[in-house]
Amino acid sequence: MPIKIYANMKFNLGKRSFSFSWLQICIYIVLVCLLVSLGCWQLRRGTEKQALLIKQQQQAKIQIQFTAQTPDDAKTLRYKKVTATGHFDIQRQFLLDNQIMDSKAGYFVLTPFILANSEIAILVNRGWIPAALDRKILPTINFKTPKEVTITGRLNTFPSVGIKLAGTEIPSAGFPSLVQVVDSSILAKTIGYSLFSFQLELDPEIANGYRREWQRNTLMSPEKHQAYAVQWFGLALTLSILFFVYASKKQLDD
Repeated sequence: MPIKIYANMKFNLGKRSFSFSWLQICIYIVLVCLLVSLGCWQLRRGTEKQALLIKQQQQAKIQIQFTAQTPDDAKTLRYKKVTATGHFDIQRQFLLDNQIMDSKAGYFVLTPFILANSEIAILVNRGWIPAALDRKILPTINFKTPKEVTITGRLNTFPSVGIKLAGTEIPSAGFPSLVQVVDSSILAKTIGYSLFSFQLELDPEIANGYRREWQRNTLMSPEKHQAYAVQWFGLALTLSILFFVYASKKQLDD
């Protein structure tokens, strides 16, 4: 028995008749699935951001003494408040490039802080400093400080980049050294002693720092993700309405 293949799919709904080509149906299904999946992705991101904010709030309530014996576990320690004793290595500092603040380009100043009674350090982010119009001119970032000091701050991972290009983790020659992406293992080889794999964001009230407005929240709030999800779902609904209105061919007789 031969199989009949129809070029169009037709059906009646109430007093209206609808006719679709298989190509139209395929395009519609693909687009609706894409829009719905984007909406679901935004909902998932909103849930993740909400969990991140809760973690920030919980971790910020925990204050610990940071020493050379502290585990190098960024996931567990992230956002915790710490007190650390040691001294800054002001001869070996780094400038983390491409940091934007108020639409201005600049650097984060990363200074090794050698922990007391050890040969291991953590990079202390002393804040943001603007870049000169001539990018070949690096800012002067040295400072005077007692040999040993106690500082406070928040532990955090280093700023991430969307696309990591080959070689961006290699610091420039000399100090202060310019770096595009922080890889603490590579920087440790540059300065000659071990580094923790995360940074300490220096508290704003501590001396010898620059502009410090550490971000407490995420770049996009959970509510904004939810709003984007509603937009994607709304587009899927609008596409469906237009699709069926376009396919409505005629009014049937009673």
